[in-house]
Amino acid sequence: MLMLPEPRRRRRPSLTPMIDVVFLLLVFFMLAARFGLTQSVPLTLVAGSAAYAGPPRLVTVFPGVLTLNGAVVSPDALPGALAALMEAPSDVILLRPGAGADVQRLLDVMTRLRSAGLSQLAVLEGRP
Repeated sequence: MLMLPEPRRRRRPSLTPMIDVVFLLLVFFMLAARFGLTQSVPLTLVAGSAAYAGPPRLVTVFPGVLTLNGAVVSPDALPGALAALMEAPSDVILLRPGAGADVQRLLDVMTRLRSAGLSQLAVLEGRP
């Protein structure tokens, strides 16, 4: 008579290693994630028919050059040139991105103007 070995009971796989891996991934992503707010820039978008008073103060930001009311001006001379056109530092300055200008260039100009004490900046939506 043929004697077959008794079939073994199948062992259940252990879930402990999988749970360990899940917790390690959870800890990794919690430590790698950036919690908190990113820097924000207060911004005013101006529609086509916004109320505006005083002499024109339109700064057009192109990739390589800045213009103030159509005249080329250097970034260092921009706050001084704007001060001559303003009655108070709280006057509105209009910023318009030129063709090909990226957002970082616009933000650099805004940061430069804010550091000079000019905080009322408004961005026009259209491109020339």
